[in-house]
Amino acid sequence: MKMSDGLLLTCARRIHEDEYPNIEYEELIIDAGCMRLVQDPTRFDILLTENLYGDVVSDLCAGLVGGLGVVPGSNIGEDVAVFEAVHGSAPDIAGKGVANPLAVIMSGVMMLRHLHEDAIAQKIEQAYHAVLTDGKTRTRDLGGTAGTNEFTDAIIATMNNREG
Repeated sequence: MKMSDGLLLTCARRIHEDEYPNIEYEELIIDAGCMRLVQDPTRFDILLTENLYGDVVSDLCAGLVGGLGVVPGSNIGEDVAVFEAVHGSAPDIAGKGVANPLAVIMSGVMMLRHLHEDAIAQKIEQAYHAVLTDGKTRTRDLGGTAGTNEFTDAIIATMNNREG
């Protein structure tokens, strides 16, 4: 281990060499990695970072797809899984009815898929895609005027209309 290498790099290299030598592996410094993400995000399948860099990179990636309000997240371990919106609790807008609930809803869909509840996950996913495609009910961060409840109600109404 070189003195400049931290525990993350040392462990990542060892695991790559010992357990997954067939998987392509590349180390990038954070600024070069961010530039390459913006240039071509499709070249990355997995990003392994320390917590601070992971937080910065996840916000950068959220900007590539529409903002923090549309980015679900998951942390999946061997025995436990946690699903949440990447944006966290957004305390600056909490209780004001203006937050985009899509990231939380999408996180819920990811959880349902993880639990093998694919039918309900697909139903919810189709409903929010329909609402977004329709364009009539969008939150402020997506160029609309809808509040949290209005957007959620549109998804629920779409799900109910598809049942009947």
